[in-house]
Amino acid sequence: MNTAMILCAGFGTRMEGLTKDLPKPMLPIDGKPLLAYTIEHLSKLGFNNIIINLHYMPKKITDYFGDGKKFGVNIRYSYEDKPFGTAGAVKKVEAILKNEQNFLVLYGDIICKENYCELMNFHRSKKDAVATIVLHERDRSNSVVEMDNDNKIYRFVERPTIPVIDKKQNWVNSGLYCFKTEILKHIPEKGFCDFPKDIFPGLVLSGSLYGYPLTSYRCAVDSPERYRSIKKEDLK
Repeated sequence: MNTAMILCAGFGTRMEGLTKDLPKPMLPIDGKPLLAYTIEHLSKLGFNNIIINLHYMPKKITDYFGDGKKFGVNIRYSYEDKPFGTAGAVKKVEAILKNEQNFLVLYGDIICKENYCELMNFHRSKKDAVATIVLHERDRSNSVVEMDNDNKIYRFVERPTIPVIDKKQNWVNSGLYCFKTEILKHIPEKGFCDFPKDIFPGLVLSGSLYGYPLTSYRCAVDSPERYRSIKKEDLK
């Protein structure tokens, strides 16, 4: 069974008044929630076991998606009394994920048409990969990712406090991940923990973080401007 976890616990604070009455993954795009596009895409690819973490207005999400049957998937929910961070959220559902050899972790505010089966096949082909992350290129970014000819990442700096002036590549983190179950051993048992800030730098040092260049449409709905823009896109 192919498993994906979708991170949906955030407050959407950068969306101004748009998320006053809705969690960001439930913002409507052409008559259905942003999150529905991700779930439908996963279902078509055969990822039929889905975990969604919740915190802000959880009932808005559970009332709409239920157990996932109408989308052709099985959905389980993980409720957080306070946000645990991207990695902390995964650690919280360790009992579910520990039986999976590999699984996806996606951000709930991103719409992407990437073929995640190909991502997972790539990940499996790298024997020492604990994590493979989707990357896209951007000339100007406050994140820095550099990888070698085998796609092994040798430099990863997320939101540096000072500008990185010696970067040699323009890759940036896309917020779409594939993990071996081994990743659970790298996440602390308790406390807030974030993959880009707290986990990925250590994987770079151990030579177990790989990059997978984005090949399809992707949009992170991280601002009102992006939301207005994506509403004009043909997402079929």
